[in-house]
Formats: sequence, C-alpha cells, structure tokens
Amino acid sequence: MNLIALSEQSAPQGISGTFKFYIKTAGSQYGDVFLNTENDYRDRRAITIVIDSKVADKLTEKYGQPADTFFIDKTIEVTGEAKRVTIDFLSKGRRTNKYYYQTHVDVNSVDQIRIVN
Repeated sequence: MNLIALSEQSAPQGISGTFKFYIKTAGSQYGDVFLNTENDYRDRRAITIVIDSKVADKLTEKYGQPADTFFIDKTIEVTGEAKRVTIDFLSKGRRTNKYYYQTHVDVNSVDQIRIVN
C-alpha cells in the first residue's frame, strides 16, 4: 500500500525503483500480459505489472511457459517506474464518465523482471 500511496502523491510522475511483488493472478490482452498482486485487479490494493507483448514472447521462450501462467504464485522483483494510471469504464465500446485508478509498473525489457523465489 505504501507504493500505491507514493504513486498517488507523485502523480502524474511515477516512483522509480526496484520492487518486490507476490503475483496472485494474471491476464492478457492484445499480447500484453498483466500480472496482478491481488485476485481482483480492480482492488484498491492491487499493483499491476504490465509486460509488453514482445517481452512476454521472450519470457515465454526463456521459461518455456506463457508469462500469464508462469508468474502466478511466484515472488518477482521488477525494476521500473510505479505510476498511477486512469482506467476508464466502457459501455458499448465508448468511454463513460466513470473511471478508477490502478498502479502500474511497465516492463519493456526482459532485464526488468526476475523471480526471487
């Protein structure tokens, strides 16, 4: 929660560093992989690690398993910038006036992420 509070205080800038997370769930969309620290990615306490599709492909090669399944139930270390992002609610493909915030750490290189146990 401390990282989430810090990212909110720093918005729109982020907090750079190396962070350790336990991954509970994951998903993918358009090839990008989303690793989540909570079972519900919309949970206020959740942090989402966003892995670019090209990096996800390289991680699949490295670990022999898709990134959206490999990292579940593992503790990872990620180097990058934790940043608050706005997520719009959609209705029939269009943005509504409703939204919520998530804290994201973007991964654009295989070197940014590693297993710690």
